[in-house]
Amino acid sequence: MSTAEKNEVWTVFKRLMGYITPMKGMFAMAVAGLITYGLVDATFIAFIKPFIDEGFAGQASSASSMPGMGGAMDVVSNGGFQASSDVLTLAPFVVIGLFTLRGLANFVSTYSISYMSAQLIMKMRQQVFEHYLSLPVSYIDRENSGNLISRVTFDTEQIARASGSALISIVRDSVTVIGMLALMFWYSWKLSLCILVIGPMMGLVMTVVSRRFRKVSREIQSAMGGVTATTEQMVKGHKNVLAFGGQETESNRFAQINNRNRQQNMKLAVAQAISQPTIMIIGSFALAFVLYAASLDSMKTELTAGTFATILGAMLAMLQPIKNLTRVNAEFQRGIAACTAVFELLDTEPEPDFGTHKADRVKGLLQFQDVSFRYPEQDRLALEHIDFEVKPGETLALVGRSGSGKSTIASLITRFYIGLEQGSIKLDGASIYDYDLKNLRSQVALVSQQVTLFNDTIANNIAYAYPGDVTREQIVNAAKLAHAMEFIEQLPEGLDTMVGENGVLLSGGQRQRIAIARAILRDAPVLILDEATSALDTESEKAIQQGLDNLRHNRTSVVIAHRLSTIESADKILVVEQGKIVEAGNHASLLEHGGMYAKLYQMQFGS
Repeated sequence: MSTAEKNEVWTVFKRLMGYITPMKGMFAMAVAGLITYGLVDATFIAFIKPFIDEGFAGQASSASSMPGMGGAMDVVSNGGFQASSDVLTLAPFVVIGLFTLRGLANFVSTYSISYMSAQLIMKMRQQVFEHYLSLPVSYIDRENSGNLISRVTFDTEQIARASGSALISIVRDSVTVIGMLALMFWYSWKLSLCILVIGPMMGLVMTVVSRRFRKVSREIQSAMGGVTATTEQMVKGHKNVLAFGGQETESNRFAQINNRNRQQNMKLAVAQAISQPTIMIIGSFALAFVLYAASLDSMKTELTAGTFATILGAMLAMLQPIKNLTRVNAEFQRGIAACTAVFELLDTEPEPDFGTHKADRVKGLLQFQDVSFRYPEQDRLALEHIDFEVKPGETLALVGRSGSGKSTIASLITRFYIGLEQGSIKLDGASIYDYDLKNLRSQVALVSQQVTLFNDTIANNIAYAYPGDVTREQIVNAAKLAHAMEFIEQLPEGLDTMVGENGVLLSGGQRQRIAIARAILRDAPVLILDEATSALDTESEKAIQQGLDNLRHNRTSVVIAHRLSTIESADKILVVEQGKIVEAGNHASLLEHGGMYAKLYQMQFGS
């Protein structure tokens, strides 16, 4: 692993530990339990020597006592062990005691680690979710929605699982390995020297494999994002899939993504399957060397049966912890890869909000002064030299072909996009970039052509994010102005009817009327209607227009419409074409002019 990679892993790991710091008490309990677990395993192996030498061979040794056993094994009588029968009698109680302690330590450590993992998942998911809420619209536009969802679901789960597995192996298995090594060197340092030879070889294998694990883990994350995105698209477009007979197309598309995910997981499984036997084979050389060395005459004189059995038992007991450390390495590297992706997201700059200007309620003077704007990573200007003024209480209508820049103008008012090429946008004489962002958006009520409703009641959707307390009467009044009560009253549960995910249980026109009611209830001084009546039938459209006409007395309105019948009463109409204003005036003057507006009108009404 290169120095840069080591630094990256250490930086990510150190940042991850920051989430554990508030749970220091639980972390200490987990570590104490894991250490106890590892020490009990080492102590049990250490018990083999006196059990064999004293229990069976009767080789009393007044100068020796059990390393690691403390007072539990020092049954002393006249400076030495009692008769061999005493050792055998005591052994069952020691074994029961050790394994009871081991079980208790396992419970404490498992519970503590599960608690920390659950807390880690909750905190990180919350942090990622809240960060999404602060990201600019341009970032969400660029990103794959499946990847965004995968960060909240899959990646955070991987991090928690990896951190839990890593803690278990790093502490418990490391303590076990260190305990076994100590036993081996205590009883025969000569036989134990072989560990010093194979140790670096094991380290080299684990380093190479770690790099492979991390690379494949990143590819698994990407593939998982593809699975999420494809599934989400199919669910959202389910009606279209059925209507166009696209089942086979979607099935094949998902099969490719699904197979890619399988391939990446198999790459990880192969690396894991190769690394563990390799470590075991290297370990077998050390074991073989011990067996060979023990057969030499010079070593036989130094070893007792109990000593040899303890060293052999310690070596065999080390194999599983070493195998665990190798296996957890795969989990750990998956966690590091997931951590890197999540932290990169969290490091993404949120929406800039340097403005400090606040207003309780603006009058509604809106000015675009020679505004030119380009979307990120786009060569062509989306808006070019846009210049207009809307006075308080006036209605401005924007018309033009799709993609001409009408919705871009609306998005700039709410600061969904920033970074003007030139010019300025002002509200009540102050630049919109000088406003506190939350305060600016509280002055604007937006109804877009893509209505978003939440899986909640109609009443809660109308009152969504309303500042302060809202009464039932206010909700009903807003629904009446939007002419939504006409269909709400016919529903079995009225305002308490659940609308389904994104309002799927309602028609397009009903969804838009609820969105309009939401905007009416907000009672903001600036109203933006982006194709707000596009999904309505003629009768509903006329009814809503009456409600919207009532609203315009006290607020500045910016209306984007394809259906020109909805904007005939506008104070000012701008015709936008390829990001430029090509015509301006009211309905009558533009018809008289005979330009693009007159042609659009003629196309719709035939005269």
